[in-house]
Formats: sequence, C-alpha cells, structure tokens
Amino acid sequence: MPEPGLTPEAIVARARALIPAIREQQDEAEKLGRHTAELDKKFTEAGFYRILQPKRFGGYAFDMLTHWKVIMAVAEGDPGTAWGLCLSTQQALALGTWFSEAGQIDLFGPDGDFKCPNRAVAMGIAEPVDGGYVVNGTWDYCSGVGYATHFMGGTLVPGRESEGMLTICTPIENVTVLPDWGDGSILGMNSSGSNSVRVENVFVPGHCTCPGDWTHNATTAAPGMALHDEPLYCGRMYAPFHASIVVPVIGAARAALAEYENIIETKKTSFAPQVPRYTVEEYQRHYGQALALIDSAEAVICQCGERYMELAERWHRTGEPFLREDDARMFTMIQVAARMAVQATSELFASAATSAAKRGSRMQRYYRDASTYLGHLSARHDVIAADVARIHFGLPDNLF
Repeated sequence: MPEPGLTPEAIVARARALIPAIREQQDEAEKLGRHTAELDKKFTEAGFYRILQPKRFGGYAFDMLTHWKVIMAVAEGDPGTAWGLCLSTQQALALGTWFSEAGQIDLFGPDGDFKCPNRAVAMGIAEPVDGGYVVNGTWDYCSGVGYATHFMGGTLVPGRESEGMLTICTPIENVTVLPDWGDGSILGMNSSGSNSVRVENVFVPGHCTCPGDWTHNATTAAPGMALHDEPLYCGRMYAPFHASIVVPVIGAARAALAEYENIIETKKTSFAPQVPRYTVEEYQRHYGQALALIDSAEAVICQCGERYMELAERWHRTGEPFLREDDARMFTMIQVAARMAVQATSELFASAATSAAKRGSRMQRYYRDASTYLGHLSARHDVIAADVARIHFGLPDNLF
C-alpha cells in the first residue's frame, strides 16, 4: 500500500482538486481516444487505481461510495475520461472477488500495478489445454484500455457452453489494442479508451480464469470475502456494474450545469432590453430544475453506495445473505438516477445559447457524452424493471 494513512475523504479531495487539469485536456483526450499520459500519471499517484483493490495486494479496499465519489469528480472534468477510469479501476474489485488466490497473486503481481478493462460478454473462445486455455477472440468496447496493464474478457469453452461463460485475465502485452476509438468515431465518450482488443492464440493459465456468472448466485458469498476477510468482496456485482457507467453520466450533468452557469452569467438576452441571462426567470427556471434533478441523482447514488456496504457488512458479520433481489433493486434505482442526469443535461443543452451546439463546445460534449449512455444495454429500464419483478415473485428472469 503506497500510502497506509490515506483516507476516503482525502482521495475524494484529490479527485476534486484535479477537475481543472482534467477539463483542460478534454479536447486532446477526445482526439486521442483516451485521457493523456500526464493525467494518467496523476491518477496513478493519487491512488485512484487502488481504491477497490485488496489491501493484501497494495490496495486501499475503500467502500463503494468512495469509488463513485472519485469518479463523479473526475467526470465533472471530463465524462469520457471518468468512464474509462471507472471501468478500468473497478476490475480490481472483480479480481479480488472472483479469482482464486493463486490468480490474484499472479495478476496483481508484486507491486499491485493493475489497470484493467473487462468486456463481460463472451466474444472469445477458450480451448482447454494442459494447465489452462488457449484463447482467441476480438472484444469491442474495452473501456479503459488506454493505459491498461491487463485485459479481462468473457469466453466460451467449446463443448461446455451450457456451463456458462469463462472469464479470462491476461497481461496487456498478450493482446492487440485496435485503433478504432476516439476523434469522433462515436457520438460521445470519445475519451474513454473504449478500443477493441484482439487476442490470438494466447495461453491463459487456469488460475487466471474464473466462472463468468457474477450475478445469479443466490445465497453464497464470493470466495474473495473469505480470502480477504472484507465485505467489499462479497460478490454482488450487478448494482456496482451499472453504477460504473451511470456515475460518469451524473458527473457530466454536473459539468453541464457549471457550463450553463458560465453561459448565463456571461451572455445577455438576444432582444431588448438586453440583460444578463441569469437575471431572467426563464434561465433561472432551467437552472433550478436541472439542479434538483442532478442533486436527486447524486442522492440516489449515495443511498445505493451506503446500502450496498450495509448489506455486504451484514453478510460478512452474520452470514445473512445480501440477496440478488437487493442487488437488482439497486440497479433500477441507479437507472432512475441516470435518467434524471440525462434529463438535466438535455434541458441545459436545449436552453443554452446556440453556440453550445458547436463542435468543441463543452456543453455539446457533455450532451453527447450523457446521451451515449442511452444506447447501452443496461439503460433499458423497461426491460430491467420487469426482470426485477420476476425475481421478487420467484419467476425465471433474464438479467445478465
């Protein structure tokens, strides 16, 4: 652990202090397709990659809400940067939760340097061989791969498809990162480092794999909770997975609000009498409505973060399970938070000056970044809501 005395409050403060520097690199990051190397060095030195990492392997094992607060602050600087950072820092939690002790020793390594995207869809094939598997595949949307030390992805084992997905993890030098991200290649989140990754005939030891079903287990905690004696590694991954892509959207809304405030303070109304826009009720109303939506979205995230740790700690302390239904219900709460954040950003964009729609405008970037979330499978609140009801009534569900 680089800084044994580091506290959750201090690491969140570090993230907030970096907002101006993150904002300054927005244009460059969007063109590159990932945040700058200079900024990643600052993230590393600040300890962001170790927030959810087990203490045994040089991490801080802070709570879920601390991680989300750091990412929300980074997103106020640049939502795409936060998206990539969140999805590459969260996999330390997955590794510490689901992989064997031998796998964690190997993958975290002697210095605990672990930055890893995870494409949790079976886009590869893992052929069994002595001691492990030979893996081939191409995975798209590997968010956070820009500065990765490792890659994690879903595979299927021929002849064992009915057993479900196998998750593999391998050092980044074993994969090819394809140049298919950034510079306008997608509507938004261009700076998230979401390139595709190709793996060709790579041997992955068996201990560097684990079963890929991380959400359906009903009453048994993941192996990481006992291994690390920490509730954080209990294995409930459904709500944290969705939060990892929603928290940057809430940060985008907060950034859009700051930009809107700048616009209405510096621009006057178009027609006489020309007065500062912030003095006009129309703009005051848009600001106030967006502020309420964003504050509410953040309150939902805070509630879910606190509830998650309460249930995990109870499971760890008493053995009473943190149920799949609890996890799924938090997922839907986080979906509501996302809808509020997107609504706020859309309202601010629509009521800002027409110059806000120009390429290179910060308001346009925040609007594009927030809107990109809507195309994600996890944003389908109509589908997820029905599945949560099915879980409650003991019916088969289709959740991930």
